[in-house]
Amino acid sequence: MKISTTSFLHTFAITTVILALIRCAIGPTTGNIDKNENDSLSVTSDSHTLNTQAKQVSLNQTNIPDNANFTPHKILSVPSFKTTFPDSNGVQLQSAQLHGVKPVQNRTDAEQRMSELVYIAANPYFHVAPLKESIAYLVPRASVLLQDIGRAFYDSLYIKGIPLHQIIVTSILRTEEDITRLRKYNINASENSCHRFGTTFDISYNRYVTVQTDNEQRRAVRNDTLKWVLSEVLRDMRQSERCYVKYEVKQGCFHITVR
Repeated sequence: MKISTTSFLHTFAITTVILALIRCAIGPTTGNIDKNENDSLSVTSDSHTLNTQAKQVSLNQTNIPDNANFTPHKILSVPSFKTTFPDSNGVQLQSAQLHGVKPVQNRTDAEQRMSELVYIAANPYFHVAPLKESIAYLVPRASVLLQDIGRAFYDSLYIKGIPLHQIIVTSILRTEEDITRLRKYNINASENSCHRFGTTFDISYNRYVTVQTDNEQRRAVRNDTLKWVLSEVLRDMRQSERCYVKYEVKQGCFHITVR
């Protein structure tokens, strides 16, 4: 059935008038809906912010996820420290020479080679012990590795429900002067040490730094427990072919060279 233009226009006009009358009778709603939606979003956002802050406070106090269903991961350690971390100085030396810098003569020489070396003492993921026979510089590749180890250690402690601790780095880049001085009273110090190339660092397995605020009380954790967790992290890094690791019994450290 065909509809004339005049009939269509009349129908359209009548429909428009009817809709306008209905809208006037009901009253405007769009503004109220938008306002309610905005208020709802605002309340939701504020609630989310408060929950996030509360959760953060809870984590800072207990270091355990605020989740009733959370089950801490088990501490497995490694079957044997010696067999899991067997990489000798000869093995590590090849990697050190490949990825490292030309041996540094002294501290003045190190300061003049900042295009090759990175200062690593100021980092939240690990603690550098007072250094007597080395300086806190590494090649960028080794610096990234060390930071990743420290961060992975944090993560592993967190998922195991253990209060956070920092690993302690005890030896880093040794200059030629350091090597000469060290060999005068330590016959085990190697003249061709991997530490000469800025690729190698030692991490203590007997000492750690507890991470806490001034008003916070953290439960005590045995160093053996932290050593087991650290060994898991280093095993994973080694299996990922990111580093070589030697378990040093007398020095009480893991001797690590970047790959």
